[in-house]
Amino acid sequence: MFSLAHLGAWGELPFFTQELPAIEAALRAETRQFLPPAPLVFDALERVQPDDVRVVILGQDPYHTPGKAHGLAFSITADFGGRLDSLGNIFKELHSDLGITRTRTELDDWADQGVLLLNTILTVPQGVAKGHAKLGWQTLTEQVFAKLARQPCAYLLWGAPANKAAARVDQTTNFKLETAHPSPLSAHRGFLGSQPFSRCNAWLRSQGRGSINWGDPEAV
Repeated sequence: MFSLAHLGAWGELPFFTQELPAIEAALRAETRQFLPPAPLVFDALERVQPDDVRVVILGQDPYHTPGKAHGLAFSITADFGGRLDSLGNIFKELHSDLGITRTRTELDDWADQGVLLLNTILTVPQGVAKGHAKLGWQTLTEQVFAKLARQPCAYLLWGAPANKAAARVDQTTNFKLETAHPSPLSAHRGFLGSQPFSRCNAWLRSQGRGSINWGDPEAV
C-alpha cells in the first residue's frame, strides 16, 4: 500500500517492519476513504531527513475533509479554497508574533528548512476526526523522537496529544513549547499569544543553527 522508497534514514526505524504491516491491513479493510492519499502519508518524513531536523511541529491527525490534507501537519493544499481553521489561527499568531502576513497555505517551504511537520496519527477516515487513533501510528512518533534525541531541536507541541507524545523529550537540551491546539475550539486557551515563532528562532540562533523563514517564500 505504501511506498517506503523515499524515507531515507527514517526507513531504519523498527516501526516500518514491525507495526506498519498491521496498519496497512487495517487500512485495506477500511470501508471509508482515508486521508491523505496513500502516496502522501509519509510526506513529512520524506521531506526532512533526521540529521536535517531543526524544528518539530507536532499536530494530532490530518484534516478529515477531502482535498485539504497532503501529508504535512497543518498544511493545506493550495487549491483547497475552504476554511483554514487551525492554519488560520497559526497565521494569525504568526502575524501577532513576528508581524508577518503569510498567504501560502502549503507549508513545504517550512519542511525544506528543516521543520518536521508531523502528526501523531498519520491517517484519518473522511469526516471522522481521530478515527484512526487506535491503529498504532503513535509508535512511529515515539521512534522518531528517540532518533532525534541525539541532537537538540525545537519542539512546538500544539494540543494535548502532542504534549503527551513528547513527554520524554528532554527540555534541558531542547527547546520545548507546549500549548493548546490552534483549532478554533481551543486556540484561545493558550496557543494565541504564545509567540512560538519568535521564541523558536531565538533559541535556534542561540544554538548557532539560524532562523526559520516562517513567511511566504521569496519569489524566485
